[in-house]
Amino acid sequence: MGREEEMLKERMRKIEEIRKAKINPYPYSYDVTNYSKDLQEKYAYLKNEEKAKEKVKVAGRVMTVRSFGKLSFVQLQDAKGKIQIFVEENALGEKENAFFLKSVDSGDFIGVEGIMHRTKRGEISVLAQKIEILSKGILPLPEKWHGLQDKEERYRQRYVDLFMNPDVKKTFELRTQIINALREFMNSKGFIEVETPLLQPVYGGAEARPFVTHLHELGDLKMYMSISPELYLKRLIVGGYEKVYTICKSFRNEGIDKSHNPEFTMIEAYWAYADYDDMMTLFEEAYEYCMKKVLGTTKIDYRGKTLDFKRPWTRLSVYEGLKKYAKIDVEKMPDKELLKKAKELNLEIDEKTPRGLVIFAIFEHLVEEHLVQPIHIINHPKETTPLCKIHRKNPALIERDEPFIANMEVGNIYSELNDPVLQRKLFKEQAEYIKKKGLDYPQDKDFLNSLEYGMPPTGGLGLGIDRMIMLLTNSASIRDVIFFPFMRPEIEAKEEKIIEQAEQKQEKKDTGLKKEPKKAVKKSKNSKE
Repeated sequence: MGREEEMLKERMRKIEEIRKAKINPYPYSYDVTNYSKDLQEKYAYLKNEEKAKEKVKVAGRVMTVRSFGKLSFVQLQDAKGKIQIFVEENALGEKENAFFLKSVDSGDFIGVEGIMHRTKRGEISVLAQKIEILSKGILPLPEKWHGLQDKEERYRQRYVDLFMNPDVKKTFELRTQIINALREFMNSKGFIEVETPLLQPVYGGAEARPFVTHLHELGDLKMYMSISPELYLKRLIVGGYEKVYTICKSFRNEGIDKSHNPEFTMIEAYWAYADYDDMMTLFEEAYEYCMKKVLGTTKIDYRGKTLDFKRPWTRLSVYEGLKKYAKIDVEKMPDKELLKKAKELNLEIDEKTPRGLVIFAIFEHLVEEHLVQPIHIINHPKETTPLCKIHRKNPALIERDEPFIANMEVGNIYSELNDPVLQRKLFKEQAEYIKKKGLDYPQDKDFLNSLEYGMPPTGGLGLGIDRMIMLLTNSASIRDVIFFPFMRPEIEAKEEKIIEQAEQKQEKKDTGLKKEPKKAVKKSKNSKE
């Protein structure tokens, strides 16, 4: 039998002993009145071996226990930090101390009532006068580590990662602050927050592979998880709203890497009577506001590089970027020469690929690696999206911007197309091109219908919140800023089996009740969906 199995069995035995003592190892509540950080600040005046008079009550997870018979030191972690619990037999009582020694392990949740005390060595502590078990842990904490070190395990067991690695919790606290600041900024600019459907009969607003499901109540209707809120937000502009935004989840059944997760968080906003110039300014202001509000600065260190977000950001067109960094003047290159260059770079391009997409593929391959400081990449080839206005000075381009930071695209900005006839034509052309690649891109007829009622000139932006948080928390991967990122399945049944066996044994001893048989679970067949 392995050491881990021995520990699991020992903890199950302790739970049984606790119950035999007529104590519930999983009580219903506890009246917490104090927290670690507050106590350390309030009682910083205590001198060594000095005690306070006021009673305090704290609760949290036991991280370590060091016992020396009549004297024990417990490191307790609560919502605000860590504090030492000083367990002394004279203060706690002989019987209670004996119960503590044989019942409490690292990982358990306990409630402690006592008085504040600074130890002989100067540690501000709670001198325990009463200890209650609030939740008896079964699985032991990771040993000999200051937190989980294996990245995969950290992502799979985020709950362990959070209490073993304090910096991880700080990252997610910053995430909340950043999103709150972003919402505060948009509201201050007169934008109204709205909600759009995540489950849609027709997906659209981006070129991406959707997740597919079915609505059984309506005759097994095929449905899609939203890849973008765009087409619904534009309907609201048609309906009379001037400034709208949504903070939402989007789902794209595509690649997974350090900046992509199949489920991600974004903010998308639309502003009637504005264009992409206005939205670029808004984008910069949003970043600046969040950084000053949360970090107190517009300069940060990201993966060893100092980034300066002070406005205004540089603006560089796709053509200019290719000239500057790749020494290529694509405006003067014929189609055959462009294709030849793409093939030399081993890009997935063929003779049927539209000219603009070839240009943009070359740009992505040769230029993006140079885009470190915050920058707007503007004026894209018209073939890159059917939802954007043609550039007012060059019909081969569109008024589109992709902001880049640290070689990473962090948003998308358009002067939105509002010509219903042209929109219908471009949707049709895009659908035909995608169909040649063996994919499907349905046209949202209701959205096209809404445009025919008239949509004012509009600027739109999408901002990747996960990527924003990566930058502002100096995180290397998107999985570091998502609580539960997508992971490949991993089957671990060993712990379940040990716990189940111990529970069955305990039930027979404690209750004498017959265990209700498990219901058979109908397994679904493999599906392509």
